[in-house]
Amino acid sequence: MPTSKHLLSSVQVARFVAQGFLRLDGVVPRNINERAVAALAEGLPGVPYGTPLSAAFPPDTFVHALLELPVVAGAVESLVGPEPTVDHHAVHVREPHEGHAQDLHADAIIDARPDAFDIQLMYYPHEVTAEMGGTLSVPGSHLRRINETDIGRVQNLRGQTRLTCPAGTVVLVHHGIWHGGRRNDTARRRFMYKLRLNPTVPQVRLWDTGDLHDPAVTAELDTSFPWYEQATGRLEIYNRVLLWRALTGDESFDVEYWVTRVSNQPAMRSHA
Repeated sequence: MPTSKHLLSSVQVARFVAQGFLRLDGVVPRNINERAVAALAEGLPGVPYGTPLSAAFPPDTFVHALLELPVVAGAVESLVGPEPTVDHHAVHVREPHEGHAQDLHADAIIDARPDAFDIQLMYYPHEVTAEMGGTLSVPGSHLRRINETDIGRVQNLRGQTRLTCPAGTVVLVHHGIWHGGRRNDTARRRFMYKLRLNPTVPQVRLWDTGDLHDPAVTAELDTSFPWYEQATGRLEIYNRVLLWRALTGDESFDVEYWVTRVSNQPAMRSHA
């Protein structure tokens, strides 16, 4: 599917399906970052739930400018389609030397949709260093459904990541990712802007599918993470395959026959 848009590749979308997030480091220019820091310090007005993204933010706002960047617009469209709606947006601030961190959690309630997902755009307008805390996330956790702070008692998991990044970084995350804001041990406030988007179209082949059959796609979907249990961790790959089948419309796709071997039901076949 040749395209002039900055759509994601199949390998990038497969990485998102496997890891639960996709980083776009330093893609926002300095002038937008500076506008964003000033606006976030003042606070932002709310946006009614269900507002079409194209109508949600006035042209003179940093959010409008951010979303018009081709690399950001293309990534959003690749994951949730051309006209998603706004679920909510929020300004997240970690105060200097605040001395505590956010519990590990997933946002909102358990979402049982097997073939759709929301994304949360997390934008960091200034550099985030290790001392500033950063957003902790657990790669590959998004398809193991939990209800908000069910995992809040967990302090650390092998393979977790704590985001450090240059100014102007955007991270697109699956709504189910396990994450939490770490404490800020510097004298500077840390800002993050979050925007959750709901798809309004079937999330099928929305990206540039020119590399759909690249072996690197399967390699991404077969990725394991250090916190996975030897047995239960296999279910994460199983669930990825189900999601990838839904996103591509290809019911024959599999990784190591994880889905195929448990979907054969001879009794359901016709004996005619």
